[in-house]
Amino acid sequence: MSTDTTEPSRQDEQAAPASLLRSAKRFGDSLFRSITTASGGLILLILLAVAFFLVALSVPALTEPPEDLPYGPFWSWVLPYALGTIWAAALAMLFAVPVAIGVALFITHYAPRRLAQGLGYIIDLLAAVPSVVFGLWGINVLAPMVQPIYTWLNANLGGVPVFSIFFGGQVSGTGRTILTAAIVLAVMVLPIITAVTREVFLQTPRLHEEASLALGATRWEMIRQAVLPFGMPGIVSACMLGLGRALGETMAVAMVLSPGDGFHLKLLTSSNPNSIAANIALKFPEAYGLGVNQLIASGLVLFVITLVVNMAARAIIASRAEFSGAN
Repeated sequence: MSTDTTEPSRQDEQAAPASLLRSAKRFGDSLFRSITTASGGLILLILLAVAFFLVALSVPALTEPPEDLPYGPFWSWVLPYALGTIWAAALAMLFAVPVAIGVALFITHYAPRRLAQGLGYIIDLLAAVPSVVFGLWGINVLAPMVQPIYTWLNANLGGVPVFSIFFGGQVSGTGRTILTAAIVLAVMVLPIITAVTREVFLQTPRLHEEASLALGATRWEMIRQAVLPFGMPGIVSACMLGLGRALGETMAVAMVLSPGDGFHLKLLTSSNPNSIAANIALKFPEAYGLGVNQLIASGLVLFVITLVVNMAARAIIASRAEFSGAN
């Protein structure tokens, strides 16, 4: 009888820690689920709060008569800045994306391990450099360095019918042009795009790469057949992150660019289209009354542009989800 009473008690003692462990795991899962749900909801609340703030303070600039607005009719005033924002960001992405993808491929598939680690650290450190530092570098180093190149481009291509659209006009004597600002933006977004694409390329299944090489493909053919298709959604995401940084960049553009009125495609002139963010930074300290509302309304336009760009990126990624395992 004593043996029978002892065995159940030992079983109860063994079952108790297991029950406590299961309870602790369930509590941990519930806590983690609650934290992640609250974090996601907080992001949405912050986005809604920003949107409400922009819309509420933009209403006077959108509803008041155009003659009462200090900068003139709103849409005709903001359109050149919106086009200048898109133009500068597009130029920056044109310069940055091929270089970023090339650097990421070199780090992941060509460079020796020690060199790849060092380059990865340098790329990550570039992402931490403040915008003001890039602006100072653009004014004091880049602009004087590229000004002779601009003069040569203007002299040799400014008279050619097709190229005159971009390289015609009176060339800037300081080098502070929209092209210089785009190069600075390209350098700023380069580490973001490179870091993300590098991590995406490292996630490519090893069996896919080995299978391509086993079928007789060269390393570049393996990259085209296995790495790039698998990483395409990640590349698009990286590009959209960089584009968001380029669209919203303020201080570097405001410091480097020599802004003018209106919009044009010429890259080398001293009067350049300005961006929305840089225009707000330059004019907000002296703005008052409806001028403040008009500048905030231009910020709302930039907010909508960024939102549309990100929605388009998500649509592109979703359309390619069945062709890649990156999601």
